[in-house]
Amino acid sequence: MRYGKNAGKGTLSVWGGEESAFAERSTQVPVFMGVAHAYEELDEWIDVSLGKKPGHIYGRNTNPTVRVFEEKVRLLEGAEAATSAATGMGIISSVLCSLVDPGERVVSIKDTYGGTTVLFQEFLPRQGVTAALCDTTDHDAIEEEIAKGCKLLYLETPTNPTIKILDIERLTKAGHKAGAIVVVDNTFATPINQNPIELGADLVLHSATKFLGGHADALGGVVCGKAELVKKVYHYREINGAALAPMSAYLLLRGMKTLSLRINRQNENALAIARFLEAHPSIDRVFYPGLESHPGHTIARRQMRGFGGMMSFSLKGESLEAANRFLRRLRLAHKAANLGAVETIAGVPATTSHVECTAEERKALGIPETLIRYSVGIEDVQDLMDDLAQALNGPGL
Repeated sequence: MRYGKNAGKGTLSVWGGEESAFAERSTQVPVFMGVAHAYEELDEWIDVSLGKKPGHIYGRNTNPTVRVFEEKVRLLEGAEAATSAATGMGIISSVLCSLVDPGERVVSIKDTYGGTTVLFQEFLPRQGVTAALCDTTDHDAIEEEIAKGCKLLYLETPTNPTIKILDIERLTKAGHKAGAIVVVDNTFATPINQNPIELGADLVLHSATKFLGGHADALGGVVCGKAELVKKVYHYREINGAALAPMSAYLLLRGMKTLSLRINRQNENALAIARFLEAHPSIDRVFYPGLESHPGHTIARRQMRGFGGMMSFSLKGESLEAANRFLRRLRLAHKAANLGAVETIAGVPATTSHVECTAEERKALGIPETLIRYSVGIEDVQDLMDDLAQALNGPGL
């Protein structure tokens, strides 16, 4: 092994999963585009098919490039095993569909990503699974729902888009007491800032499309944790067919080489910008756990090493047109339904995280129509603050 068992996150981001020699002595992970892998001897072919020997058979099941990506995430999260899917929602769907049966119950929060909420409210009930969605920051209420019976506890922290914080350790203990599997969506925090498995979670998942890849050029999802649970998720995903493409895995791997550098820069930028916005007269409220004013700041300080590159803030007033004017004035930001890239990205929940919801549903979730979701990039922070200032100081805000 090239590194010790106590290697840091930066070292694992670069070298994790890449201990073996690659074809033709390549220093980078090759992109294995072949669909199938051939065997001359039937005995070996059967042993690989049955998992008695390492190897690959068919691209829908496993792929060498994809395997390195999964291993890198596994090491960064300190997990026993990992498997992937074509998208973040692909891995979330695979986790829920493989681990919860008809008649069983899921407990989660109201502030999960919009697509995840649709699974809870629309698709799981069709399979005979009920989902109790609790007020996100009411830990007592969540624990009460868990105690009523729970096969799976699904947490997301920080949340999308209002950056609420859940106490992973506390809720994991409650989940395990009820015999539940505990799953944490760690997309916003990344393994650089937070490791839910260290806090007791059974599984941790990521939309790798976001911060892991970091360059907005590849879709992917990954889950890691206890081997017996990952095996069940993998089996569902291999039959369901939502396999991560080799080229996407390569792009995600390339992006992850700089994961530690990017996240640390985004942590610094975001905290400085949050403090700047909190003092601005055109801003009603800033949602960022690094601020002492954030309700979850104490918990975040305890379970996170950094506060992340995601924030949101609401403009004064309730006019969606004000948000539109502000977004039009921003120069150093893509206005797009994405996050976690090296470039700053801005948008409103109506077109990003909660596009599936009505305005009334977003209001019930405490999401103002003037809320700006702001994914902080790695640009020079003063340039970003100057850009925000000119956009906020224009007429109509």
